[in-house]
Amino acid sequence: MNIARIVVLAIALSAGGVAAYLASGMTDSKAPAPAAAPVAQLQTVDVLVAKADIGLGQTLNANDVIWQTWPASTASGSFIRRSDRPDATNQIAGSIARAPFVAGEPIREAKLVKADGSGFMAAILPSGYRAVATEISAETGAGGFILPNDRVDVILTRHLKNPNPTQPDIVVSEVALTNIRVLAIDQAPKEKDGTNSVIGRTVTLALKPEETTHLATARQAGTLSLALRSIADANQVAVSTNEQIQHPSINVVRYGVTNPSTAATK
Repeated sequence: MNIARIVVLAIALSAGGVAAYLASGMTDSKAPAPAAAPVAQLQTVDVLVAKADIGLGQTLNANDVIWQTWPASTASGSFIRRSDRPDATNQIAGSIARAPFVAGEPIREAKLVKADGSGFMAAILPSGYRAVATEISAETGAGGFILPNDRVDVILTRHLKNPNPTQPDIVVSEVALTNIRVLAIDQAPKEKDGTNSVIGRTVTLALKPEETTHLATARQAGTLSLALRSIADANQVAVSTNEQIQHPSINVVRYGVTNPSTAATK
């Protein structure tokens, strides 16, 4: 019995040895794994971005911005790079934001202006424009839903005496100015805390020099109302002030019936 066990054990050991030998031979015959291809190094640059949201008219300081790593291929030439201006955080201190920035948005010089002692409105006013204020009310200001940076049409309404004393006066309305940017409502040049309506007594408009005199004349001639324009119409080419003066589109109201017509001045 012991001899049989010894024989079985010897056979098992022999079979294990043969299996180990075959396995080592197969392992040695495998070709070595190819080396991993080197990963291309992505080129990056440090770009100056807004550390948090920056509102319209906010004066920047060094703590409002931070350097952030960007892929060099996506960094626009208008971005401020640390390699070009390592001291940019201090250089832009004191600048005023002419347009809002969101957190993480790259800082661009085109959206900043140095006040150099001037007031805020003079700093953000585009070159060649004038800031002119005029009175409004909830009724004449689109119910208070006009906000800074919206675009409006200025409508002039006049009451004309009817030559026939037995008939009611004639009401005439015309578009005095079109596609005008609103700079501020009262003293607020921006929305506050997500406000979607502002009811104020005065509105400040950005006008070209020739439009300022036209607005002053219209203000004395009758009542001014503001018509809010759609965002889709903001980039529409506005009719020049001279054309508006020469061929104003008017609505004449007689006996409660509105009749559109055009009045041409000579």
